[in-house]
Formats: sequence, structure tokens, C-alpha cells
Amino acid sequence: MCFGPFKRICNWGPLTALVIIKIITLMSIHCSRQWWSPNKSALSDISFIVFITFSGLTLYHFINSIYEGPGYLPFNWVPENENDCQFLQFCTVCQGYKAPRSHHCRKCGRCILKMDHHCPWINNCVGHYNHGYFTAFLASAVAGCCVSTYIMVKWLLTVFSTRPLPFQPPSVFIVVSVLFSIGLSIGVVIAVGMLLYFQIHAIIKNQTGIECWILEKANYRRSTTAEQFVHPYSKNWLFNIRQVLSWHCSAPGDGINWPVVEGCDQYTLTREQLAQKQEKRKRAKRYRVIARATGSWVPIGHGLKVLCSPPITDEARIKLEIGDTVIVTRWRNNWLFGEKESLTVITDGKDNRIRGWFPRPCAIPVNSEKDKDLDNYFENDLDVQYLIPNVSPTSKSMQTELNYDHSVQKVSVGNKKKNK
Repeated sequence: MCFGPFKRICNWGPLTALVIIKIITLMSIHCSRQWWSPNKSALSDISFIVFITFSGLTLYHFINSIYEGPGYLPFNWVPENENDCQFLQFCTVCQGYKAPRSHHCRKCGRCILKMDHHCPWINNCVGHYNHGYFTAFLASAVAGCCVSTYIMVKWLLTVFSTRPLPFQPPSVFIVVSVLFSIGLSIGVVIAVGMLLYFQIHAIIKNQTGIECWILEKANYRRSTTAEQFVHPYSKNWLFNIRQVLSWHCSAPGDGINWPVVEGCDQYTLTREQLAQKQEKRKRAKRYRVIARATGSWVPIGHGLKVLCSPPITDEARIKLEIGDTVIVTRWRNNWLFGEKESLTVITDGKDNRIRGWFPRPCAIPVNSEKDKDLDNYFENDLDVQYLIPNVSPTSKSMQTELNYDHSVQKVSVGNKKKNK
């Protein structure tokens, strides 16, 4: 049973990551030691030392990413100037206002400073205080696995060569284990390397994963005008990098007050978020469930189109019964994102709302007088949580959301004509 400091690491994500790290490390050391002795060479010495260094850095930064944490906004937080509250969103769970760049994570149950995303591999959010450690962890893992792949492939080529082996012939189990480790190592280089690329790209622009989505919507809202939204935190690439990366991986600042570009203030982005939230309320539609949704990530029973076009996000899939009503705020071709309508929102300081994606065939829009009170229903709404790093919907998806009201009206008019 996990308790105390081990509670954070006793989760499938960190444990899986540690198992992968240990398998690659042990097999690389085994291959390197056999390849090293008795035929010593400078190349084998260097590769072994470099691998051990990267392996140690990977573990060090991984542990620090977990236990350093992203930094949490204090409960009941209020800005120093109470007049600034009008520019901020209120968190009904933490009972305080959300500072600029802060977002509430439902998985952590807290408002996170400069939240980037919630990472299941570290069982924690990536935010202000651990963003540098997390990026260094990704870089160390990719570099270490590149060296590891080189060591194990060279060992394998030596085993299958026609020359006499400089060590005792390995068993079939060892050979299979090395092949498996090579596959793991290459997989880490590809998957983690892609995540590292997106992280570095975002760091250079001084954007978090959530802010990338907010800025895309901000520019789309102004696409028909000459106005362009200015990201208030991006000064120049060198300044942006220093806001996250350093030799000691410690982030500057308190995570609440931020340096901004000329012409912007601390609440430039939060005012844009409030405007986007207002638009979200206007787009919201009430749906009635006509077919049961199991909440499965692989909904086989709802057709091939639904199965082959899931939303690219780690947000929840929700379970719905026939007759339930859902407040839908996002649309995809074959999926809907909404919140199950309920009178109870906050209980014992916890957000108990049921929100997530479900197959579009499960529900139909409800055109009724009830839709007029949606603004009241959203009074206790938290800001929309987007927890997938560096993946944002395309402009086509946004167009679907923004023009959905018109499509519903057309369907309604067509149904009235048929009835006549």
C-alpha cells in the first residue's frame, strides 16, 4: 500500500516509465560490458560513459518532475488589487480567482501555476516549477536511448557476425531481451522525441499547451478583421527560453506575475479567455440522449466512422443513459463534448460534474425554451480544460463549432416544412 512520499509515484504512469527506463538501462549495460571487455576501445569506453550519464540524468529529472511539482495557486487566492477580479475567472473548487496563466486541473484537484498539461507518465501536471525538469527529462531520455540503441545494435551485430565472439555466446533469452530493448529504445526516441519537439517549439514561443489553443481561437475570432491578437508573454526567443530552461532547471518568478510585451498588461490573455468563454456559452446546445453511451474509448457499437475518428485528446469519455440531457459545447464530425446536466456541481470542495466526449449518434439536439437559461446553468462553470499537450484542433473544426447554430436552425426549419 502506497503512502507518504511514495503515493505520487505509485501509479501506472510513473511505474511504467520506470520499468522502461530500467529495462533499457540494464540491457545496455550488459551489452556494453560484454562489448567492452576484453577488447577495450576508446569508442566503447566513451559510449558507456555517455550512456550512464544520460541514464542518470533521465532518472534525476524524472523524479524531480514528479516531486518538484508544477506549483499550486493558494486556495482562496485574490489579486492584490480587488478591482482586477473583473478580469479573472473564479474557481468554484479552490474558492479563489485564477491567476494569469493558471488553470484548474480536475485530476490534481488544484489550480496549477502556468499549467501546460497533465502528464500521466509523471502522475502530475507540467507547470511553472517543473517545466524545466520535464523538458530536461525528455531530452535526456531521447539522447540516452539514441546511445543505448547504438550500443545494443553493435552488440547484436557482433553476435550474428561470422567472427569469433570475444565473450561467451549469449542464450536465446538474452538475444530476445536485447531485441525487445532495442524496440523499446527506438520507440522512446520516436514518441518522446516528438513530444520534446513540441515542447521546445512551445518554449521558444513562450506558450503552454493550453495557451496554444487559446491563441489559435483568439486569432480565429479576428480572422475577418485586420486586428491580430498579440501574445503578451512572448518577447524574443532567447528571453522565452530563459523563462523555462536553465542549468539548474529552476523557473524564475513566482508563477503569478509575468513580464509582458509593450502594449499588453497582466490581464491581456485573461480578458481574451473571458471573451472566448462568453462565446462558448452562446454556442452551447442542449442534447437529449437517444442511445446509450458506454464511455468506452473504443465504441464499436456506434459504427466505423465513430470508431475511426476519435478526438485526439486524453479528455474523458462519459457514460450516458437514454433520456439524459447533455449541455454540448464542442463538436467534431462524429463526436460531441458536453456536460451531463445535473443540479449538483460542487460537493465537499470537489468538482463532481460529468464532462467528456461521447459519440454523436447517441444524442439529438433539443430545441426548447430551456436553452434560454443556459447562461444561468454556466454560472458555476470552470474554464474549459484542455489537457493534451501541443495538439490543437484545425480551423475546420473551429468552423464546425462556430457555425453549428446555423446548421441546427436549418434542420429545424426543414422539419417544420415536412410536418406542414
